[in-house]
Amino acid sequence: MNQNSDAHDLISEMIKNVETVVIGKHTAVKLITLAMLAGGHVLIEDIPGVGKTRLVRAMARSIGAKFKRIQFTPDLLPSDITGLSIYNQKSGEFEFRPGPLMGNIILADEINRTSPKTQSALLEGMAEGRITVDGVTRQLPELFFVMATQNPIEYEGTYSLPEAQLDRFLLKLSLGYPSRENELELLNRMSGKDPLEDLRPVLSVEDILEMRREAQQVYVSDGIKNYLLDIITATRNHPMIYLGVSPRGTLSMISAIRARAFIEQRDFVVPDDVKAVAPYVLSHRLVMKPEAAYSSLTAETAMHEILDHVKVPVRDKKSVK
Repeated sequence: MNQNSDAHDLISEMIKNVETVVIGKHTAVKLITLAMLAGGHVLIEDIPGVGKTRLVRAMARSIGAKFKRIQFTPDLLPSDITGLSIYNQKSGEFEFRPGPLMGNIILADEINRTSPKTQSALLEGMAEGRITVDGVTRQLPELFFVMATQNPIEYEGTYSLPEAQLDRFLLKLSLGYPSRENELELLNRMSGKDPLEDLRPVLSVEDILEMRREAQQVYVSDGIKNYLLDIITATRNHPMIYLGVSPRGTLSMISAIRARAFIEQRDFVVPDDVKAVAPYVLSHRLVMKPEAAYSSLTAETAMHEILDHVKVPVRDKKSVK
C-alpha cells in the first residue's frame, strides 16, 4: 500500500465492513476512523445499549487488531489495567504480567465509574504511550487506540472526568438512537447468526500505521492555520465561555483535519475539514460559565455559534498549496 488512492480504498472498505454489523452510524464510524489515523482517542458519552461495544469490536476485527475490553468499576485498581509484577519462585525473579492496556484497541467502558487513581493510569497511557508499573516504564503498542464510554444519565457513584483529563481525548461524540428504518434492518440482520462473528480483516495494523504516517504529511496552508487560530481565539474571548481551547486542543485540531483530508483523498486541508471536525474536537475542551445554563447555551451550541461567525478564508491556489 503505497498510493494515497490505495489507502482511500482500504479505508472505504474498512468503513463498509464495520457498517455490516453497525447500522446507520456512518458519521460515527468515519470520525472514529479519523481519530485512529490522527493518533488520538475517542470518548463516547451515551446511554447503554446503542452499540458502542459492537462498534469497537467490529473495528478491531476489521484491522486484525488485538481487542481488549475493560469494565470500569469503583473497586478497579490501576494494576488491574496496567498489569503487575509477580514473583516466580522457580526462577527467583519477578515476572511482568501485562494488563489489558497492552492491546491495540481498548474499550474503556464506563470510565467515570472508577476512581481518579485508576483513571489516571489509563490517561497516562493515552498521553504518553507508555505505562509505569513498579517503577519500571513499559512502552505500549505503536497502535494504541482507546475508546472510552460514559453514561450521561446516571451520576450516582461516578467520578466525573476533570477538564484536564477530558482534554486527552481527541474526539467526543454520541451514537444516539438508530432511526426506525435502521432499527428494523438491525432486527432483520440479527434474526440469525450474529454477523460480527463472520467479520474478517480487510487491512492490517501495519496498514493503519502507514496511513497514519501518510496523514501526518498532509499540507496545511497558512490560511487554514490562521482560520483555525481565529476559531481558537474566539473560544477564549466568548463572553459565556470561562475557559477556551488550550494549545493542546489546537494541535489536536491540526492532527484531526489532516486525517479528515486524508480520508477524503486529498493531500491538503480545506476549510470544510476544519468546520466538519471542530464540534467534535473542541466542544469538550470548553468550560462554560454558570450563567450560560440560564440561556440554554451548551459548549456544543457555543462552538457552532463560533463557527458561524468566524470568517472562512477564500480558497485559492496559493492558500491550498
